[in-house]
Amino acid sequence: MWIRAVVHGMLAGAAGAAAMTLAEKLEQRLTGRPSSYVPARTLERLTGLPESPGRQPDSLNLVMHLGQGCLLGALRGVMAAAGLRGPWASGMFFVVRLTNDQVLENATGVGAPPWTWPRGELLVDLLHKAVYAFATGAVADRLARRQGPGPGQVHAGLRPGRVGDVGPPPREHAARPG
Repeated sequence: MWIRAVVHGMLAGAAGAAAMTLAEKLEQRLTGRPSSYVPARTLERLTGLPESPGRQPDSLNLVMHLGQGCLLGALRGVMAAAGLRGPWASGMFFVVRLTNDQVLENATGVGAPPWTWPRGELLVDLLHKAVYAFATGAVADRLARRQGPGPGQVHAGLRPGRVGDVGPPPREHAARPG
């Protein structure tokens, strides 16, 4: 079950990265905002690739978007398989995506903490990451739904909420073969 969930999540993450990239290009066309090369610069630092400040590495931007999209998508696939589905789960995943970007960008010295950004720039970044998170979630949830309810959904079916008098369902009902 979990290997399938990871693979489904990576596929969902690729779809989410494609949706985010398309949304960025549409937004840039409408607003005239230039491309950001922070993802490419971060990848250069993480991998030890030679840095080339005078050149705009479009291919590295795409590799970073798709790579992060697929890797983080694996987590969203596991979330969906476990029964964490829908907009609430995608909202949780949105925070994961933002955190991932900020840790990598700040740890490499390529980025600055988001609270120091101009508000318009921050809003655009949040919008793009939301497109990624919710598109990834929609695909991951759809793929997981084919496998039936996740263990968390089975538990919630016994009695909604987080209550002390409802134990976990029997193992054969909680874990789906896969």
